[in-house]
Amino acid sequence: MKSIAVFVLGAALSLSALAKLPPLNDEAKAKAAEAAAKTAHGGKVDNYLLCKSQDKVAAHYRKGNKDAKAAATTAPCADPGPFVYTPAGATPTAAAPAPAPAVPVAADKKKKKS
Repeated sequence: MKSIAVFVLGAALSLSALAKLPPLNDEAKAKAAEAAAKTAHGGKVDNYLLCKSQDKVAAHYRKGNKDAKAAATTAPCADPGPFVYTPAGATPTAAAPAPAPAVPVAADKKKKKS
């Protein structure tokens, strides 16, 4: 009976401590949003890798089994690309112009000698 009373008292104290926590600031909200976006992108990458491996296994099966039916048409695996995070409030900016091609160092030395 005492252990139940201690448990109830501890639960009540912990709930009261949680109720007094301050709300998240903007920086913490931004970090949480970025973490959620990273997790979602990781899921997309995992799905892409799974799709590629399933295609590979199916192709191997069809190659080795002459009785295998023709492949049903499915959507090709879509590569999600690298992770890029843009905050919800930020407006997308125009793409930066491509940098000028770098001149090799050896070419500079040849020009100076002439």
